[in-house]
Amino acid sequence: MRALALAGVLGVALATVAPTPGWAVEPDEMLDDPALEARAREVSRDLRCVVCQNESIDESNADMARDMRLLVRDRIEQGDSNEEVKQYLVDRYGDYVLLKPPFKPTTYVLWFGPALILAAAAAAAVSFYRRRAAAPPSPPPLSAAEQARLQALIDESEGSKDDDGAGRGGAV
Repeated sequence: MRALALAGVLGVALATVAPTPGWAVEPDEMLDDPALEARAREVSRDLRCVVCQNESIDESNADMARDMRLLVRDRIEQGDSNEEVKQYLVDRYGDYVLLKPPFKPTTYVLWFGPALILAAAAAAAVSFYRRRAAAPPSPPPLSAAEQARLQALIDESEGSKDDDGAGRGGAV
């Protein structure tokens, strides 16, 4: 019971000091109007950093993400709706810029790619282990004639080692 309590305390301590995602938005990027800034943050959360590829532009410290954040804020200040801002960036960078791309034929690889790769890896693993488990059949035992021939070859080999002391292929 004491170990369980210690594990619980350790878990809470680790959760407290564990790194949390920070926002990369710099103070000089923020809009003066809190409502517009909230909209910019909402839009930015749905856009992928095209450099980092697995972070939103709001979380990324990449220069490209900063440029995209500034672009989002500029478009919002110009009066674009959230959807118009997203569409503007999709027109520039493609559907890949969206963290949740639309489900359409051009994005099937984004939706099904990971599952297909996982399925191919599983099939390869199953195939590998099946071939490995199916050990090749052991060869049939030697017949009496084959055993006699083998013994003759062994005797001949040992005899040639005794003759020249170096075995076959010895000094000329």
